[in-house]
Amino acid sequence: MRSLVLIGHGSHLNGESAGAVYRYAELIRERGLFDEVVEGYWKEEPSLRQVLKTTASTDVTVIPMFISEGYFTETVIPREMGLGHQGPVPPEGVARVLGGKTVRYTLPYGVHSSMADVILERAREALPDLGDEGTPPTALVVLGHGTTRNENSNRVVYENAERLRHTGLFSEVEALFLDEDPKVGLWPERVRAPRVVVVPFFASEGWHTLETIPEDMGLTGAVTVFPQNPHGTQTVYYARPVGTHARIAEVILQLAEEARGTGGRGGDEDRLHAQAWAAFMTMARRGMRVGEVMITPQLGMFEVRHALDEGIPGGDLTTTVTPEGLRDHTRRDEGGHHRPVHTLRNLPRGWRAVLSETDLPRAMHALYPAIVEEGYAHQQHALRATPWATTARRQTGIYAKVQKATPEQVEHVAEDVCSGCLRTRLWASEQLPRTFFDGVPGAIPCAEACTYLVAEVREEVSGKRGSGSGHSH
Repeated sequence: MRSLVLIGHGSHLNGESAGAVYRYAELIRERGLFDEVVEGYWKEEPSLRQVLKTTASTDVTVIPMFISEGYFTETVIPREMGLGHQGPVPPEGVARVLGGKTVRYTLPYGVHSSMADVILERAREALPDLGDEGTPPTALVVLGHGTTRNENSNRVVYENAERLRHTGLFSEVEALFLDEDPKVGLWPERVRAPRVVVVPFFASEGWHTLETIPEDMGLTGAVTVFPQNPHGTQTVYYARPVGTHARIAEVILQLAEEARGTGGRGGDEDRLHAQAWAAFMTMARRGMRVGEVMITPQLGMFEVRHALDEGIPGGDLTTTVTPEGLRDHTRRDEGGHHRPVHTLRNLPRGWRAVLSETDLPRAMHALYPAIVEEGYAHQQHALRATPWATTARRQTGIYAKVQKATPEQVEHVAEDVCSGCLRTRLWASEQLPRTFFDGVPGAIPCAEACTYLVAEVREEVSGKRGSGSGHSH
């Protein structure tokens, strides 16, 4: 067996942030090269602290879905996943044995050498006659974010620019940046060619690619003509960001194979994970409630719906037959707000999912990530809680500030944030004698303060948190 874990940043505020990772997971899943493909997030669920519990195999490859090396790939992800590594990741990756699993952590996909091919494909999409005989000289601008916080983050942009310089397709190749020199606003002075293709070296379509870059460059659309530039009339062709190209799935698979090396036989089934899901499926076949949902067996299939929709005819509910459809129906509450914490008591109503026995575990993973594994472990007295003080000490960067929070401040925030959650705070010494495995639907353990609570405590310590802001996200 082999498990692949794709790690994204995610967001407490923006539901679109996780979209690219979901799409690549689905593309790779369709290829069937791994027994499972699981997503994990820094700011959503399953969290970096939980995600290894959700993998079924003892052979796990973890790929950070980031465009360059930096703070998250070198500090946050290794720390939160317990990899015992800090700093630059070597080309061969980092391998650790954690809880009986062999975990291989790779470089981010954006630093793979084949990304130059993705940049070139984006350039060709924007300018199909690129390289044709008789066409005017064309310059390429590889546009990175840049940051003064990590010297590694710009290196990949320069390396790709150099690779593409050697193709001979472009009269000039420039590496420019949003937040460090040389800045993108200087492009008219630096680029001489009459045609300029700009490829954003960004992981996703977002604020920077849709607003900041066009504004800084003076672009009006996919093609913009500048008749009075220092080097004469220039036409800029603006490409889509590299991170949304379908070929990224190939890059991810190459990374995974390189991390594994040759001759790897794969792992075994994770015993505790298998026991947890066997116990859960036994209950599901009889019909059960967990959290806010009701699972009903139906002729070899399972119907999943909000428990408050019990008795409503199926035809009156929106029906989905895939785990992805269920995920998309339940990622927002009824007010349309993003739900970064899935166990908050704001699951929307009005839907039903009809799922096979194979799809039900994936659907549950989408609805309530990690609760089956953690609920079963707690029932078996094998779930270790992490006290708040330990979680706070582990924080770095802008979140190190939570170490200054008083117990009263933490409790004040928790009363607001956690009161709307189904979980019981084992990390705050609350007791949970029974779980949903014992037939108590809302009895779900919380072994560690989530990143949402950590972020809210930081706001509290900074004096920026208004009353009730825990529900505004």
